[in-house]
Amino acid sequence: MAGGTTTIRITRDTHARVTKLAAERQETIDETVSRAIRALRQDTIGRDLATPLAHDEAAWLDADAG
Repeated sequence: MAGGTTTIRITRDTHARVTKLAAERQETIDETVSRAIRALRQDTIGRDLATPLAHDEAAWLDADAG
C-alpha cells in the first residue's frame, strides 16, 4: 500500500458491513472505503453546485469580460 497503513476504530457492526460490501464488490476493504469517501465528496460537490448562486456571485458571472 502506498503511504503505509494505520488503524481506525470502528464498531464491529460497521466493520462487518464494510467487510461484506468489499467481498461483494471483490475488492479490498481499503478500496471500498476509498470509494465511499470519494462518493461522499462527490455528493457534497453536487449539493454545492445545486445551491443557487448568491447575488454577488451571479453578478460576477454576468459581468462583461471586456
